[in-house]
Amino acid sequence: MQTSNKNMPLKIAITGPESTGKSVLARDLAGHYHTDWIPEYARGFLDSLSRPYHYDDILHIAKQQVNSINNATKINSAKFLFCDTELTVIKIWCKYKYGRCHPWILERHKEQVFDLYLLTDIDLPWQPDPLREHPDRRQELFDLYKKELGKQQWPFEIVGGSGQSRLQNAIRIIEERL
Repeated sequence: MQTSNKNMPLKIAITGPESTGKSVLARDLAGHYHTDWIPEYARGFLDSLSRPYHYDDILHIAKQQVNSINNATKINSAKFLFCDTELTVIKIWCKYKYGRCHPWILERHKEQVFDLYLLTDIDLPWQPDPLREHPDRRQELFDLYKKELGKQQWPFEIVGGSGQSRLQNAIRIIEERL
């Protein structure tokens, strides 16, 4: 376990490629454990833009996501806090899209601390969405996530299945690991 303060919730990151059910899983886990979840900041931000996003927008998204997680960690008194997206998602997105990533993101990514990462498998059907960009590169992106989590030596498990089965798989992993 990585969290050092006993008064802080155990932070669980839901991470993985686009269209793998991260938001649904974060929401459903929070409901199951009667706690909070931190939504993905990028979705609301990108939906509100009246232009295509660009490189510097990703830095803004990263800072807001980190702030949301940090603020919620300070005020959450439940056992768990579920985070839909964290800096691994943002780092991989930025590098994949632009071939580079902001130094601020790279530094904070190395420093982030979660007690467990749930890497969502690509076993769900692709759901078209104007914000999603890579329906034919899901395996490649999944492999990047798996490699990154392993490289950082962060505790992670792959969550597969659909619907209730995916949720139950995640609950089982959490109960076994934490």
